[in-house]
Amino acid sequence: MTEIPRRPGDGTGGLRTGAATFESLREQAVALRREGLSRRQIRDRLAVHNNDILNRLLEGEPPPEWTKRPNAKDALRDRARELRLQGLTYDRIQLELGCSKSSISLWVRDLPKPDRRTPSDQAKIAGRARWAHELTVRDAARQETKQAARAAIGEMTERELFLVGVGLYWAEGGKDKPYARREKIQFTNSDPGMITTFLAWLKLLGTEPERIRYSVAIHESADVPAAERFWADLVGVDRSRFQKTVLKKHNPTTTRRNTGEGYHGCLAVRVLQGADLYRRIEGWWCGIVGAAPHITPRNRT
Repeated sequence: MTEIPRRPGDGTGGLRTGAATFESLREQAVALRREGLSRRQIRDRLAVHNNDILNRLLEGEPPPEWTKRPNAKDALRDRARELRLQGLTYDRIQLELGCSKSSISLWVRDLPKPDRRTPSDQAKIAGRARWAHELTVRDAARQETKQAARAAIGEMTERELFLVGVGLYWAEGGKDKPYARREKIQFTNSDPGMITTFLAWLKLLGTEPERIRYSVAIHESADVPAAERFWADLVGVDRSRFQKTVLKKHNPTTTRRNTGEGYHGCLAVRVLQGADLYRRIEGWWCGIVGAAPHITPRNRT
């Protein structure tokens, strides 16, 4: 057996006694390494403080995974390979990741080169990018206009809400016809804002909550229970106040856009014993129609 060389002050600790052979010590070092110990732990356990000897003892034994330091560039490398597989050039990848082309080349050199785009294809890509930017700018301007208009409304007076409610009902509510006398209050809409405003108007008029009934109308292919919960939460009443939901037959030959999580169908709001209120609404609307052409400057807001 080969004995580990011993020199005065070589930092081998107990090896200077000459009792431990290289082979036996290597067996111990390898066993500890395979148990998952780090170099420092093995060094302290075996009292081997000479790096050259420790290297020889652990030669060929890979370090345990937990001792490996994460490489900060691993994530960049993976992303670069994804982008290359998507057909991006080195310039585009460099612009996206901010790393050097030499690094990119090393990371993706085993991947197939993207097809060279024709000038026409490049023009289309550039056009789509410009249009995407234009849409973003337009949307920002659109939202800014809406926010400014919303802020301009400010607080509403009771008279303003009263007039809004009359117009709202006459536009969207049920009406009496000469051929079918239906002097009753029924307002149906899919817009939560319309429903909320209409209920605020009914409250302004002193309509007792007990006289109000609700029912949902929705396509049978939708999530009916979720829609019922949505409307009940919006109007703030228990589901027991809701009448039976009306299901619309689904026609598979037509393409509907009102689908998905945002689709809740329509809510119908009815007021019991509402004939007198209906007659007043019709009279109020006629008053608005008669007064509208004669607005004077002092009445302008």
